[in-house]
Amino acid sequence: MRPTHRPRLVSLLVLSAFFTVPLLGRAAERPLSKITVQLDWVPEPEHGGLYQAQARGWFREEGLDVVLVPGGPGAHVMPAVATGKADIGQADDIGTLLQQAEGLPFVQFAAVFQDDPAGILVHADSKVRKFEDLQGRTIIARPGWPFLEFLKKKYGLKVNVVAQTFSSAAFLSNKETLQQGYYIAEPYHITKAGGKMPRFLSTWDAGFRGYAVLITNRKFAREHPEKLRAFTRAYIRGWRDYLEGDPRPAHTVMKIANPANTDEFMTFSRQMIIGERLVTGRDADGGPARIGQLDPARYEKQIAQLESLGLLKPGRITAAAAMTTDFLPKTGP
Repeated sequence: MRPTHRPRLVSLLVLSAFFTVPLLGRAAERPLSKITVQLDWVPEPEHGGLYQAQARGWFREEGLDVVLVPGGPGAHVMPAVATGKADIGQADDIGTLLQQAEGLPFVQFAAVFQDDPAGILVHADSKVRKFEDLQGRTIIARPGWPFLEFLKKKYGLKVNVVAQTFSSAAFLSNKETLQQGYYIAEPYHITKAGGKMPRFLSTWDAGFRGYAVLITNRKFAREHPEKLRAFTRAYIRGWRDYLEGDPRPAHTVMKIANPANTDEFMTFSRQMIIGERLVTGRDADGGPARIGQLDPARYEKQIAQLESLGLLKPGRITAAAAMTTDFLPKTGP
């Protein structure tokens, strides 16, 4: 149900220069290494860490010329990364695991969100209050959505699925409509269209805890480990500053890259990210040090869940093969 507008393609290098004048002399002392990042959606606060690091000049400070390529409803993140058209892509870890099991040469190397913000949008006045209440209902969703398959098995649900069209019209027309949505953005668009603030049945509350992640091609990781370490340092710095500091540098760039962004929308979405601790995590070890981190034990559980659903063949992929923490800053002593 995300909006389907197309972003305006702009040169972020020009924008970066605007925010990083003090760094230009230092950056000019060494050549910059280009890294292309394919986004999964149009530039919005879910990409706040990337755009804050870009606007603040922290990628350039690390010796990197980072180009952020907007996505959208038809974004082809995995093909772009698999073929080397993009060096890095933003994706969900479950979808990536399924592609890795088919032999695509990805490695997941950093978290965007500690929990995937996808879930089921429920009207404020709906009779649906918990997952068990989904029994016999119709849900507008992507066919084969792994989270829905998980819910069907865990709660013994039988539901009807109507293919998602990225429109809020059907949801707004009936207070009992249920729809796959993104926690960060959809509630804003629903309220702006005259609806009440919806409730949300989340992946994390159901125990299906996937990450939103950054992925790269194994060849790129093998040949450019220091570039990836430099990238993640700046990226994590960007997220922390975006969440704790002044988000206006990132917002200024994102408004130019995607004219549909408004200050009101970006403030709302940023607060949703902060309020649900999507970047810093809700676990006992959550907090700023958790930004970007990945947990192999959580991958092992996810893989086991996908195997139990018949979405992965047993033994086809392991946590050690799917992800790495080699390019992340160390958080322990």
